[in-house]
Amino acid sequence: MKLNIYIFSFLFIFFCLPHQAEAQQISKAVQLNISDYLTKIGTREIALKHPIKIKSARVIGKKVIITADDNCAYIPFREKNVAEIYHGVKELLPTKYAGYNVTIITNKRTIESLIPIPFRTKKIAENKLFAPAPTTPLVTNISKAYQPTLGLRNRHLAIWQSHGRYFNQRKQCWEWQRGRLFETVEDLYTQSYVLPFLIPMLENAGANVLLPRERDVNTVEVIIDNDEGVDKNSTYTETSGTEKWKTGAEDGFAHKRDLYIEFENPFHEGTYRQVQTVSGGKESKAIWTPHIPKEGEYAVYVAYKTVPNSSKDALYSIYHKGGITQFKVNQQMGGGTWIYLGTFHFDQGKSDRTKIILSNISSTPGTVVTADAVKIGGGVGNIARRSKSKKTADYITSGYPRFCEGSRYWLQWAGAPDSIYSESQGDNDYSDDFKSRGHWVNYLAGGSSVLHKQDGLHIPINMAFALHSDAGLTDNDSIIGSLGIYQTSSWGGKYENGADRYPGHDLVDIIQTQVVNDIRKTYEPLWSRREMWNKTYHEARFPYVPTMLFELLSHQNFADMRYGLDPRFRFTVSRAIYKGMLQFLCWQYHQKYVVQPLPVDNFEIFMSGETEVELRWQPVNDPLEPTAKPEQYIVYKRLSNGAFDNGTLVGTNTYKISIPKNMICSFKVTAVNKGGESFPSEVLSVGKAANSKGTVLIVNGFDRISAPADFVDPNDPNHAGFLDHEDHGVPYLKDISYTGKMNDFDRTSEFISNDNTGFGNSESDYETKVIAGNTFDYPALHGSSILKAGYSFISCSNEAVSNKHVSLNNYKIVDLILGKQYRTKMGRGNVYPIEFATFDKGLQAAVTNYVAQGGNIFVSGAFVASDLWNNRNIQPSMTDMQFTQNVLKYKLEKSNAAHNGQVKAEKSGYNLFNGTFTYYNTLNNQSYIVEAPDAITPTDKNSKVVLRYSENNLGAGIAYQGTYKTVVWGIPFESIREIENRNILMHNILNFFSAN
Repeated sequence: MKLNIYIFSFLFIFFCLPHQAEAQQISKAVQLNISDYLTKIGTREIALKHPIKIKSARVIGKKVIITADDNCAYIPFREKNVAEIYHGVKELLPTKYAGYNVTIITNKRTIESLIPIPFRTKKIAENKLFAPAPTTPLVTNISKAYQPTLGLRNRHLAIWQSHGRYFNQRKQCWEWQRGRLFETVEDLYTQSYVLPFLIPMLENAGANVLLPRERDVNTVEVIIDNDEGVDKNSTYTETSGTEKWKTGAEDGFAHKRDLYIEFENPFHEGTYRQVQTVSGGKESKAIWTPHIPKEGEYAVYVAYKTVPNSSKDALYSIYHKGGITQFKVNQQMGGGTWIYLGTFHFDQGKSDRTKIILSNISSTPGTVVTADAVKIGGGVGNIARRSKSKKTADYITSGYPRFCEGSRYWLQWAGAPDSIYSESQGDNDYSDDFKSRGHWVNYLAGGSSVLHKQDGLHIPINMAFALHSDAGLTDNDSIIGSLGIYQTSSWGGKYENGADRYPGHDLVDIIQTQVVNDIRKTYEPLWSRREMWNKTYHEARFPYVPTMLFELLSHQNFADMRYGLDPRFRFTVSRAIYKGMLQFLCWQYHQKYVVQPLPVDNFEIFMSGETEVELRWQPVNDPLEPTAKPEQYIVYKRLSNGAFDNGTLVGTNTYKISIPKNMICSFKVTAVNKGGESFPSEVLSVGKAANSKGTVLIVNGFDRISAPADFVDPNDPNHAGFLDHEDHGVPYLKDISYTGKMNDFDRTSEFISNDNTGFGNSESDYETKVIAGNTFDYPALHGSSILKAGYSFISCSNEAVSNKHVSLNNYKIVDLILGKQYRTKMGRGNVYPIEFATFDKGLQAAVTNYVAQGGNIFVSGAFVASDLWNNRNIQPSMTDMQFTQNVLKYKLEKSNAAHNGQVKAEKSGYNLFNGTFTYYNTLNNQSYIVEAPDAITPTDKNSKVVLRYSENNLGAGIAYQGTYKTVVWGIPFESIREIENRNILMHNILNFFSAN
């Protein structure tokens, strides 16, 4: 018997039989006992806000049918607790019902049917699944070194990150939809999960991911089109081979104006070009050559027209600093909007080395490829708004980067019909924004096997997911936690293929379970699992595909945000969401799943020949996921100041390659398996000088990413918050969610408005800025100065030294990069182990042994002393302090020592530098901030101050000369702004080490 028939039989009995004649009511006292029992179970399983109530308990024949309210449906049902519940309820029934069949119904389902199928061990007949027939994917990167087979290949996912900046018609201004709290705002905050973590994980698993908001944070935007437009510097050209290009019959894109008002649609203002495909002979090409105003990383989008007989394999080639990357695009879907291909590094200016080419070469000749526009970069918002009632008012743009704006504005720029992005027809941008996301999902899927009856872009969307953060606070340090939302009754309770909408429930349960379990196992065992709501939120009810709205945590609650601002937490949560999606989608297709591996570590590069280097690394086990085991690896290479190539697939954890002399060669490694590709390792570099004076080992000891420092006043628990001025923390690569420092530390301060949010209120001076973080790419910067000084260099990770894979004793000079390394807690602390020591026990032992052999070491880091002497998260140890004093010959003079960003030379006799230099002491997009570096002082008669902070004369660096030599700075070398000063300093340090 089908499960849906099984469920229906109970509902039929309950609702349709003549209850008055045949049904008996269980007594109210017994119902109350059952209610209390289910509430007890519910409270154990989740943070249940309200008691579970029994709506009815009837006896029909030999069956007891108990109907509980929807609070019962919030329980994550599993075979074990379902069996426990039935056993417990039967124990509470009067003895005369012993032997009766008992059925418990909530949310219009039996509780056993609410167990997601992936969590069942007993095989049962299934409902009809939501599993669109696979088609040729929208976009395929054919230059990738590896394609996953048990991941998300051939799946199309609609993902979005909550709110965005919008135009308030009543106030006649642009504003955030939420208030600034704890140094962020929800409109930006959820992007810090979706853009840097979740989307790359899904794409690394093979998925095509579509967003209703701009994904590129670069404010530069270049549009190249076949029609003449605003950009006069970029060019569109064609070459015709066997088949000739011609203008298409319908509307295409044109960029005719800087601003768009009302419902103007740039995809209806121009033309497009088309040509028939060939499988051989002379090809025809469309060539887009941009003028790039500034070197950097840019997203590349293409626009084309879907026409009858469109090609499934339109071949695009992107020429960038790392080489050429090719994509095949299925033009039978996605026509008339911006389709993202990838993000690439481009040089400034215009050249033949920077271009996008579309070819008419195809495996299916006689089809049609179309060429319209190419968009490079993210840009600034260009949708101008005014209130409909203010006919004489000026149209106003947000003035913000486009990635800050809500979906409603991106969708207009991306060519969607106004019925998709403005249900109110321009009256209410706030409601239009949140409603547009659900309409957009159906617009994407319209015309595909998912949604035949609606016009759209023909993309078979498999699922949709919205990440939000919630409101709510506690008056202590308890967690608000995670809430999931789905909806089953809309559209007649079914998807177009006839499947009911309860896969949405399973999607929510699977993802919420994965997220909560992973957080509890790694960071916070008390993380709160909240309800699974079946409610009519527009984002959950409107899409014709399984959809989850996820309220991850409360952005209003300090206890939640102590975790929520940490990039490690964001990575773990995003990985859990990806794993949940993977499980759900693979179940829909009866496919085994494999989770992509974690990044490798213990990375090292060493010279294995005159111009040959060998790379070695170690795989990392994932204690949360047994399938996430590496099978192969991809090595990516970068030459000089270029960009990384498309990678080389290797079968083992070693790789040899020849390198040119007098050029920096950089490498990063990813692990791959059938589920996809991991995030990359740190970047290590090597350089071979033609007439080398020696070889320097660079040890990258800066792998920290963290939230800002925080505190709870032990003498006044109502005084708490984040301490940006002491330690801003370290973003992963870059931070796109920071608004400004916190300025209200009083827990009793009440929320008044979005601009006066009470406790946690934060400033706004950085909310349009991208903040640089840890790029994990500093050996190349150090190595550049080393190579200029005439020395060769190699590099390794600090783990490789601590774990004895690399011996410092093989090198006369060591350069230890410590950046902002500092022993850091997670969240409230005392649960997850402290991470990111400047000198762990293994490294201390290696350095002690190294200098005892006469080695020379240069150490630079902002917390090179305070991490060992007065770390706020851990008690100092005598061993640590003795190490700095007795081995490296310095001690802490003052933490939080300087703020003005200038250092001057000290005439000490060692003469390592003359004059002054500056370092990055404020937030910026070029380098991580050094906001409060250490002052250090010598501990030996042969140890001398060589640098001082200009503002107060405190010691910024020391040098020691004895049986070995050390140079130690409280300023990270890579944070020095002036390249010439870095080169001079490194040259003088190496000369100091090399002199007798």
